[in-house]
Amino acid sequence: MIKRNNRIFTYFVVFVLFICFISAGDKDKTASTSTTVDTKFLNAFLKAHPDKFKDVLRTINQREIQIIYTQINRDKDNKPSFKQYTFHLNPNAYFYPASTVKLPTIAVALEKINRLGIPGFTKYSRMEIDTAHPCQYGDKYDSTSETKYPSLSHYVKKMLLVSNNDAYNRMYEFCGQEYLNKRLWEMGYPMTRIVTRFFSSCDTLSNRYTNPMKFFDDAGNIVYDQPMAFNPNLFKNPLGTVKKGIGWINGEGKLVGKPKDWSFGNYLNLQDLNDILISLIFPQAVPQQKRFLLTQDDYNFIRKYMSLYPSECNYPMYCPEDGWGDSWKKYLYYGTMKEVIEDRNLRIYNIVGQAWGYLVDCAYFADFNNKVEFFLSATIYTNTKPILNGKYANSTIGFPFLANLGQMIYSIEKDRKKQYPPDLNEFKVQ
Repeated sequence: MIKRNNRIFTYFVVFVLFICFISAGDKDKTASTSTTVDTKFLNAFLKAHPDKFKDVLRTINQREIQIIYTQINRDKDNKPSFKQYTFHLNPNAYFYPASTVKLPTIAVALEKINRLGIPGFTKYSRMEIDTAHPCQYGDKYDSTSETKYPSLSHYVKKMLLVSNNDAYNRMYEFCGQEYLNKRLWEMGYPMTRIVTRFFSSCDTLSNRYTNPMKFFDDAGNIVYDQPMAFNPNLFKNPLGTVKKGIGWINGEGKLVGKPKDWSFGNYLNLQDLNDILISLIFPQAVPQQKRFLLTQDDYNFIRKYMSLYPSECNYPMYCPEDGWGDSWKKYLYYGTMKEVIEDRNLRIYNIVGQAWGYLVDCAYFADFNNKVEFFLSATIYTNTKPILNGKYANSTIGFPFLANLGQMIYSIEKDRKKQYPPDLNEFKVQ
């Protein structure tokens, strides 16, 4: 009888989620979601400000810069339409996405909970990670959590607040490599490949195996027991063979005398990353196929921890004196600024990546006082040597470029006259 009731409840949960999803789709009938593209503005804009961008433009090919600036215009009902400005955007020009793959992984993980529809299983459920294959490591406790136990929600916080890599590994393992990628392809991102943990000892084969894990309700009962998963398919980079440099330094600090090979590594192009962020900020303004099956609480949760500064969270707690400054992952606009950010009315909802000489930032800006909003995504390569050695010109080239870009685009938006100023109340975070 209990099993039957649980089954009925599961069907009910899935039905409610389905109705919510269809209802959200109905909003398309009235939403203003047109998008136009301009490929000339940013080029002229960068050249018009040589004091900010001259040095970078002089070595533009070496820097591998790509930019997407999305202007948002609201109608009288506050529904958005978009105009996209691009610079050197090229989905076939590989850049290492680094930690930006965390954003789609988070979305797929939270969606997976909803699609499972298991009574008592939520993103807040206590979890235990087990091991069943080489390269895997277990976890049952988390001292940074309020409950002292790990949970998917706590891992999301860590990923969005300070880009924690261990938390990403756990979300990747919960999704499973095959499920994670096929779900993103199904949603209209067929070039995406998220196929590796951020753990240097895991090779291509080991990353196809993901850990078994258990989830518990408040009474300590197991509500979901996920076995180890294996992806029987070898997912290769959609661009084929992708190599960089003439050598690289491995995790042990030793020189590997051959190019760094990403042929079986992660791939996420800037347009797809940008579109995924837009879908999480404005789900009603994207095609139904590209909406994650998330609850309103999921959307609010993701937005909150994307926009908070590390010092604004108690669990986990990140202290400025320990190096967790306000601008820890706000590359666009703040760069490497160390001072406390005083203006908390400007919020940046973003995801960043920094590895192998690549800096990436994908952000939604919302200034509640000045009624300013826009999307900005950019990547730049800062290596000046043929060997990828961890010594990159981030502080002298990369971060100044991203900070200047964000500040200059913000100035444009602040001065831009809008027929209907945006109502940004739904994005305010307590």
